[in-house]
Amino acid sequence: MTILGYPILDLFLYFIFYSFLGWLMETCYCSICERRLVPRGFLYGPICPIYGTGVLLMILFFTPLKRNLVLFYVVAVVVMSSWEYFVAWLLETTTHVKYWDYSHFRFNLKGRICLWVALVWGVLSYIVIFYIHPPIEARFAEIPLVLKYALGGVLLVTLTVDAVFTIRHLALVSKLVVGVTAIGGELQVQLSLGKAELTDMLEDKSSALRQRYSAEIAQLERYSRRFRSRYSKMSVNRRYTVRHEDILAAAQLAKEELLRKKQEKRARRNAN
Repeated sequence: MTILGYPILDLFLYFIFYSFLGWLMETCYCSICERRLVPRGFLYGPICPIYGTGVLLMILFFTPLKRNLVLFYVVAVVVMSSWEYFVAWLLETTTHVKYWDYSHFRFNLKGRICLWVALVWGVLSYIVIFYIHPPIEARFAEIPLVLKYALGGVLLVTLTVDAVFTIRHLALVSKLVVGVTAIGGELQVQLSLGKAELTDMLEDKSSALRQRYSAEIAQLERYSRRFRSRYSKMSVNRRYTVRHEDILAAAQLAKEELLRKKQEKRARRNAN
C-alpha cells in the first residue's frame, strides 16, 4: 500500500527517523541555551513527532514543486506554519499548556506562529528536500524488506506504548491544571468576601479550600515535574488563568447578593 507513490512502511520509518533528528536538534539547541541538558519532546522516547510529520508533509507535497522554487517556498511557508499552528492549538486545547510562545516576537498569531519562524520553515523545507532527504532515501532503499518490516513493527509497538502513557500523563496534568485554577479562583473569591464582614461564616470554607488547593498543587507538582524540566518557559493557557479584576468583580457581585438576601430576611422578620 502506498501514499502518493511512497510505501507506507517507508513513510513510517522516515517519520521515526526525522522525529529523532528533530528531537536531537531541539535538545542540543535548548541545552546550549540553558547550559544544561534539556531533553525535549513531550513523549518519553527521544522523538518529536511534529518534526517527523512535518518532513512527511514536505516529502509528499513539496517534492512535486521542486522545479518551481518560488511556488515551492510559498507553499512550504504556508503549509508548515499551518501545521505548527494546528499542533500548538491542539496541545493548548487538550493540556491547557502553551509548549512554545512567540508572543514576544513581532508579527505573531496568538503566540503560536510568527513571521520569522514561518520564513525559516521555508528554508528548512528547501534544505530537507534538496539536500538531506535524497541521500537518506537512498540509504533506506538498501535496507532489506524483511528488516524493514521487523524494524517497523518494533518501532510501532514502542511508539504506541509511549503514546498511551504520555496521553495518560497529559490527561492528568490537564485535569489538575483546571482543578487548581478553579480552586484558586474560588479561594480568592471566598477570601474577598471575608472582608465584607462575613469572616466568621466563611472561615471553615476558606480553611477547607486552602487544604484542597494545597493538595492539588502538590499533586500537580508531582505530575508536571518532567514537563517543566523539558519546557521551562511554558505557561498555562490564558483561558485557564484567573485575573485579579475578575476576582474582584465576582467578589463584589457575591457580596451584593449576600447583603440583598440578608436585607430581605431582615425585612421579612420585621414584617412579622
